[in-house]
Amino acid sequence: MELKRVVVTGMGAISPVGLTCLETWNNVRDGVSGSALIDSYDTSSSKTKFACTVKNFNPEEYFDRKELRKLDRFSQFAIVASDEAIKDSGVDFDKVDRTRAGVVWASGIGGSNTIFGEIIDYTSSAVSRFSPFFIPKIISDIAAGTISIKYGLMGPNYNTVSACASSANAIIDATNLIRLDMADMIVIGGSEASINEVGMEGFQSMQAISKNNDEYQTASRPFCATRDGFVMGEGGCALVLEEYEHAVRRGAKIYAEIAGVGLSADAYHITAPHPDGLGGMIAMNNALKNAGIAPEKIDYINAHATSTPIGDVPEILAIQKVFGEHAYKLNISSTKSEIGHLLGAAGAIESMFCIFAINEGVVPPTINHKQFDEKIDRNLNLTLHKAQKRNVDYAMSNAFGFSGHNTSIIFKKMDK
Repeated sequence: MELKRVVVTGMGAISPVGLTCLETWNNVRDGVSGSALIDSYDTSSSKTKFACTVKNFNPEEYFDRKELRKLDRFSQFAIVASDEAIKDSGVDFDKVDRTRAGVVWASGIGGSNTIFGEIIDYTSSAVSRFSPFFIPKIISDIAAGTISIKYGLMGPNYNTVSACASSANAIIDATNLIRLDMADMIVIGGSEASINEVGMEGFQSMQAISKNNDEYQTASRPFCATRDGFVMGEGGCALVLEEYEHAVRRGAKIYAEIAGVGLSADAYHITAPHPDGLGGMIAMNNALKNAGIAPEKIDYINAHATSTPIGDVPEILAIQKVFGEHAYKLNISSTKSEIGHLLGAAGAIESMFCIFAINEGVVPPTINHKQFDEKIDRNLNLTLHKAQKRNVDYAMSNAFGFSGHNTSIIFKKMDK
C-alpha cells in the first residue's frame, strides 16, 4: 500500500505572547518574553509567583455567557486556536466529505481550573453540589468533541495524552490516519490552562518549575548553567493536516509537508529523562528513518529543552549522537525561553514555529541565556539571543513527556 502524503494547510494559536498565530510567531521570532507575575490568585505564600500567562484574553469576546458555563479555560483556548486554523485553511466543510474530516486534540491535564474551583465551592458552600457541567468541563477529550460538534466533523475524533508530548502525539496519530487513507483532513492541536494553585504548587512540589522571582522575565533559560526549572505556560495551538492531493484539488495553500515521525520510550523513570538521552535519540532516529532522509538534511531543531537542570543536557547529548559532526552545522533553539512550557500544547505550538522557520527562512532564538553549562558543548549553535536567517528545508520538533514519552516530527519545505 502506498502511503498518502500529509501537508499542513492551516495554523492557529493563542499564547503568552499573542492572541493569534502570527502575533505569537512575530514575538517569538523577536525574542519577546511572555513571563509575568501571576495576578489571577494570591501568590504571597507561593515559592513561584510568575508564569507565562495568556494576556488580554477576554472569553466573552469569543463566547456567549451560556456557552462559557460549559467550557473550562483549556477548552476555550482549543476552540479559539482551532477556529483560526480552520479559517486560515480556507476549507468549506460543505464541500468536503465530513465523514473523512476529524479532530485529534491533546491536553496533558485537562480542566484543572474547573476541578479546583468546583472543589473549593463544594467544600465551602452551605449547599454542597457540583455543576452539571463539571465532568464535561474537566475531561481532556471534551475539546476534540466540542470542535467536531461545532463543525460537524464526523471522522476520527479523540484525545491524546502523553504529558508534554501530548500534542506531538496528536500530530503523529493524525499523520498516520491520513497516510493510511482513513481520513482526508484532521484538525490537530493541544491546549492547557493550569496556571492555578493546584497546577503551580503541584509542579513546585516536584522541584520542576523555576523559583527565580527576582528575575521572572528571564527565568526560562534553556541550556543555561543558571537554569532552575521550567516556567509554566498556557495557551493552545491548532494545525490543519490534510492529504496532499485533497489539498491541491481544493486549491489550498500549503505551509509544509510532514516528512517523518518518530516515537520511543525511555523506560527509565516517571519524571526524569534517561541521562544519556537514549529515548530521545531513538525517537529522532526513527523520524529520520520514517522520512527516508539522512541526518545531514536537517537544518533546524526546535528542542524540547524546558530549562530544567536534568532535562536539557540529555537532549543535547542525544542530538550529538544522532547527528555527529552535522550537529555543529544545525541551528538548535528552545522557544520555551519565550513562551514557557505549554505542557500538552507544547508539541503543536513548537511544530508551528518549525513551519514558520521553513516559510520565512528565520530560526527563532533561545533567549535569556546567561552562562554556558560545562556539560553542553559551546560550539553548538543554540541560536542564542537573536533570531538567525537561514534557509530551512527540513525542521525537526522534539517533544518529550513525563513517564518517558518521546516524539520527534520532521517538517519539509514543499517542493517548488
